[in-house]
Amino acid sequence: MKKMECNKIINLFLMCALLLFAWSTQLRADESLAWESLSPQQQQHLKRFEERWSQIPAERQQRLLRGQQRWQQMTAEERSLFKQRFSRWQKLTPEQRERMRERFERFRTLSPQEQKRIRDRYRWFKQLSPEQRQNLRQRWQRLTPEQRQRFRKHKRG
Repeated sequence: MKKMECNKIINLFLMCALLLFAWSTQLRADESLAWESLSPQQQQHLKRFEERWSQIPAERQQRLLRGQQRWQQMTAEERSLFKQRFSRWQKLTPEQRERMRERFERFRTLSPQEQKRIRDRYRWFKQLSPEQRQNLRQRWQRLTPEQRQRFRKHKRG
């Protein structure tokens, strides 16, 4: 009986310790970071935020730091590609950006197999010559909505 009570106490202690750990981890995620607590390298890369850093919500600060860390891990080629894509993104209208966000969210809800199928088709399309791509676009635009829907159903399955 005493051994069973001892096990219960140990289990209760372990559960409390785990809960405290989870709670403290969440608190740290919710806490803002002081600018001075950032490394010199982080400060250098995020210096445009220095003046307003203390007003940035903790979650946004964490996202900025993760982005800075990803940037540091990129190769020069990856950075160049990112800059090109970001430049294109900035030239989009707010409506175009919203449409792209919606499409991306829809894509994320697809199964991994469906995502792979879409990526494969995109790669195939990109390998076509500009004339072939234009030809396909024109053919697609000439289809009626019903024909497009039938084509989509046929290609899916």
